[in-house]
Amino acid sequence: MSKFSKILPKTSTTLLRELAADSRHARWTDFVTRYEPMMREYLRIRFPVVEADEVVAETLVALVGALAHYRYSPEETGRFHNYLTGILRHKALRFCRAVERERQMRAALVQEEPLQIVSPDAENDEEAYRQGLFEVAVSTFFAEPSIAARTKEVFRRTAIAREDPETVAHAFQMSRHAVDQIRNRSIAWLRRRIRELETIGD
Repeated sequence: MSKFSKILPKTSTTLLRELAADSRHARWTDFVTRYEPMMREYLRIRFPVVEADEVVAETLVALVGALAHYRYSPEETGRFHNYLTGILRHKALRFCRAVERERQMRAALVQEEPLQIVSPDAENDEEAYRQGLFEVAVSTFFAEPSIAARTKEVFRRTAIAREDPETVAHAFQMSRHAVDQIRNRSIAWLRRRIRELETIGD
């Protein structure tokens, strides 16, 4: 077992609920105490050149807004520490890119070769982050009370379970066109939610 695995904190659903309900909750201190060692160890392993203080701080700021929309469901969206490290990756990659841009500007002035500081796994990290955004958006979609249960089920069967739309239309006694409209509207809703999640903490 890796050192990182050993320091993964046990998820407290009570803590997450309290922080989601109140962004100024006093238990943020408990959250930082619980998760900051894991965050710093992750950065040390994957992004050793970043300023850990800055990246951790930006991640915590992003979480203040993100937790209001997050629903802890390991079976549907995975473990919370994966969600947290997804945001941490995003912030670390942004830091790396900003530093690299600065290095390139300096290199253009002094004609020196810029150093490559982005993690070799940056593309994989970005892909994992995008997948995490999608999973959170889908979780929010199914938890949204204003969306009809039939809409959720049509979307689940056509877009997630990949069932034939004609079969779904027959099951719900609606036209194929109606099924396609529900699916397309649901996908548009998810895209808007993903864009909202991308701007959290920016």
